[in-house]
Amino acid sequence: MSAPVPRITAWALPGIPEITPGDDLAELIGAAVDAAAAQEAELALADGDILSITSKIVSKAEGRQVAADDREEAITAETVRVVATREHPGGVTRIVENRLGIVAAAAGVDASNTPAGTVLLLPVDPDASARALRDALWARHGARIGIVITDTLGRPWRLGQTDVAIGAAGILPVDDLRGAADSAGRTLAVTTPAVADEVAALTDLVKRKTSGLPVAVVRGLARLVTDEHGPGARSLVRTGESDMFRLGSAEAYAEGRAIGLAER
Repeated sequence: MSAPVPRITAWALPGIPEITPGDDLAELIGAAVDAAAAQEAELALADGDILSITSKIVSKAEGRQVAADDREEAITAETVRVVATREHPGGVTRIVENRLGIVAAAAGVDASNTPAGTVLLLPVDPDASARALRDALWARHGARIGIVITDTLGRPWRLGQTDVAIGAAGILPVDDLRGAADSAGRTLAVTTPAVADEVAALTDLVKRKTSGLPVAVVRGLARLVTDEHGPGARSLVRTGESDMFRLGSAEAYAEGRAIGLAER
C-alpha cells in the first residue's frame, strides 16, 4: 500500500475587524474562527493547525502606533546597529538591526495599512505575544495549535519581499534534518529548513497585502506543532560571529580602510 500523498492547505480567516489599541486580539480571532466554522465545519480549529498572524494587528492591539512625523526618530530609537545607508531620490534608506535582532529597512517601522498620520512599530516581544495568543486560543477551542507572527522583509541578493516569522509559539522554528538520510542514502549534514519562515511565506499568498485578511490557518503540518511553546522565532536570528554579512559592502570597505590606516 502506497504512502499517503503529503497535503498542506491554507486559508485566510475573514471577519477580523480593524484593530485598535487595547483590543483583545485572541477574542477577536477566536470569534472569527467560530463564525467561519459555523459556515463550514471543516474550518474549525483542529489539533496540529497553525495560525499565521500579521504583526501589524499585534502591534495595533499593543498600542505600538506613533505619529508619522516621528518616523525617523522612531527608526533611530528602534535601531541597535546600522548595517547600511543608501541615498536615493526620495531620501535615505537605512538598513539596520533592530532591538529584536532583525535586520530590516527602517527597523521594521511601517506606514502601510495604518491610520493616516501614524506609523507602526513592531511588537515589543513577538514571541511573548505568540505565546499569549496560543494559550488563549488553545483554551477557547481545545485544539493543540501553533502560532506564527509574521512580518514582511526584503532579502539580500533577491528582488522583492516575502513574509517571515518574527514571533512563534508551539511550532518548531526549524526542522533539523541533520543526521537523516536523503533519497540517495547520503547523510544530511547541514539541512535545517526554516519552517516557521516557510509557513509565513505560504500564508502571505492567501492573506495578501491589500485584502484586509491579516490571519490565516495552515493545516497539514501537525508534525511541526509542539506541546511546549518552544524557542520562538528569535532563535532564527543570526547575530554576532554567526552573521557573515554584518555590514553593507560600502560600510565593510570603509571599515577595512580604517583598520588598515590604523595599523600603519
